[in-house]
Amino acid sequence: MSPSTFSVARLKFHADLLNNVLGVDEKGVPANADKHNKASVHIAKMIVDQLGATVSRARIAGQRSGNKFEGLCSEFLEATFLPLKHLRPGTWRIRQVSGGNRMEIASYAQYAHLLALQKAAEENAELRAALGNDYTITPDIVVDRSPEPDSTINEPGELVDMNVARHTSIRRVNNAHPLLHASISCKWTIRSDRAQNSRTEGLNLVKNRKGHLPHVVVVTGEPLPSRIAAIAIGTGEIDCVYHFALPELQHAVTAGGFDDAKDLLDTMVAGKRLRDIADLPLDLAV
Repeated sequence: MSPSTFSVARLKFHADLLNNVLGVDEKGVPANADKHNKASVHIAKMIVDQLGATVSRARIAGQRSGNKFEGLCSEFLEATFLPLKHLRPGTWRIRQVSGGNRMEIASYAQYAHLLALQKAAEENAELRAALGNDYTITPDIVVDRSPEPDSTINEPGELVDMNVARHTSIRRVNNAHPLLHASISCKWTIRSDRAQNSRTEGLNLVKNRKGHLPHVVVVTGEPLPSRIAAIAIGTGEIDCVYHFALPELQHAVTAGGFDDAKDLLDTMVAGKRLRDIADLPLDLAV
């Protein structure tokens, strides 16, 4: 039996990571490990060993590795989510957001009003001080859906006309902006000084929307369960955290005898706070 589309895509995703991001340096430390933490190095090594042959290279700069990780996650979603149109019909686009445009979010229907808010803040110092960064949202990857023409909506029959449903954003005659379906934050590693960025952006997505809330998720390559838990446990701002190699992480923690880490990992998985990246496209189809 031929392997499934998802299995092939996951294997390619890991192979691309090994060839571009997940190298091992001359001391045998994988690129996603904290070299000052023995458990991090040990777990990361065991994950790498399960994924296949590694490339020996010096660790690349954090920004470059993070950007490449985002790009590979975006490619994985294109290969897995787009074929699910039978579960989630529509005209979909998956895009890596580059350049750090903090008002990128305003190009979507639920957040288009933020442009007016930004303009008002720029013209009023007191308002700008009061708002701070509460409306600043910069996703790494976005999944959006185009509004539908009436010809598509009325395909089964004359369901709508120009006298009804004149405010819904899914109709192209009402709205020209794409609908934000998912905001994805990619964290190749998780360090304490950056752990809360994803929560803050998730909260801003919740507070500032007009319309339905998009999926708000995090994808990470962090090997330490304790650091993953800093984002995954106890959050209402994030739907779920997805690990780039969850079964491999579970095996590494169990085989390595990290009992406390295993208990924490089991808690996150059982509590539906942590899943594998292969779960993400199907969750986006909900």
